[in-house]
Amino acid sequence: MKPSSQPHYDINRHTLAILPAYHTDYETIVYENHQIFYVAESSMSMIKRACIEGGATYDGRRMAVSEITRAQSKVPIPIDTIDQIYTFPTHSPTKLECSWLFYHHIRTFIPDPDNPTNTIITFRNSTQLTINVTSPTIERQIQRTSYCILRLTYRPYKAEQMMRQIDCSPSHY
Repeated sequence: MKPSSQPHYDINRHTLAILPAYHTDYETIVYENHQIFYVAESSMSMIKRACIEGGATYDGRRMAVSEITRAQSKVPIPIDTIDQIYTFPTHSPTKLECSWLFYHHIRTFIPDPDNPTNTIITFRNSTQLTINVTSPTIERQIQRTSYCILRLTYRPYKAEQMMRQIDCSPSHY
């Protein structure tokens, strides 16, 4: 039986991963907590649209994270910082084999014992996916993304702290 495809997909808090499909009827396979969607839309189109809905362009978010992390390639993307939707690419986003993994859903990852160039990702809902990328690459991407989250999450706290220091300084009295 042929899976049914849909024209578009809206990235949300339940999105686990977006993988290339290599199929004529659909371009991507999207994994959610309890569903799989076959989507005609490209992963990049979904991510760019989700970034706009989250308040900024993909290019703007990519540039900001690149500055924060000093990463020039495979830059993590904060799709929606309010809803804590962060994703990272497994390869260059321009490459056909690029998959996108959503940080907060990843429980563990291990090298595939049958093929060490692959990594088995286990998500919090126990779904497992084998991705064609090495385990050290996944580890580096997770570290970059966690650093990005840390910097973006505590930025407002730092700003508030700075404002208190300015207001309480002796020169204001």
